[in-house]
Amino acid sequence: MPDTFTVDEGERWTAWKRAAGAVMAGVGESIADSAGISASDFSVLTRLVEEGGGSLRQQHLADQLDWERSRLSRHLSRMEGRGLITRRQNGPERWIAATEDGRAIVVEARRAHATAVRRLLFDRIPPGEREMFWSAVSRIADGG
Repeated sequence: MPDTFTVDEGERWTAWKRAAGAVMAGVGESIADSAGISASDFSVLTRLVEEGGGSLRQQHLADQLDWERSRLSRHLSRMEGRGLITRRQNGPERWIAATEDGRAIVVEARRAHATAVRRLLFDRIPPGEREMFWSAVSRIADGG
């Protein structure tokens, strides 16, 4: 197998990166415009609310986000300063909880998120190509 891309492979790889980047950036912008939070804030808050019923152990949250401990800790400090989350120590474990403000913001952010994903991704896949597209995406995501 060659060590470099063919011209077609290089163009397709670049197109893949641009498409993924455009969708993610557009979704992040929509969340920020609508709810005033970053995509990272949204990731934290939705996991707290959806997976933890409002709170999770910090280590579990780090695992869910696949973030380094230091990155998560710094981000949580900023979110705590803005009143979106609280932190509490329970023995050796640190727990993170969404505040009422954080929960309220998630409601608006979810609407913006869903609308943006539909507009920037789902609606751009022609109906006759959707099954094949999502099948390929699933194989890639599952490592198969």
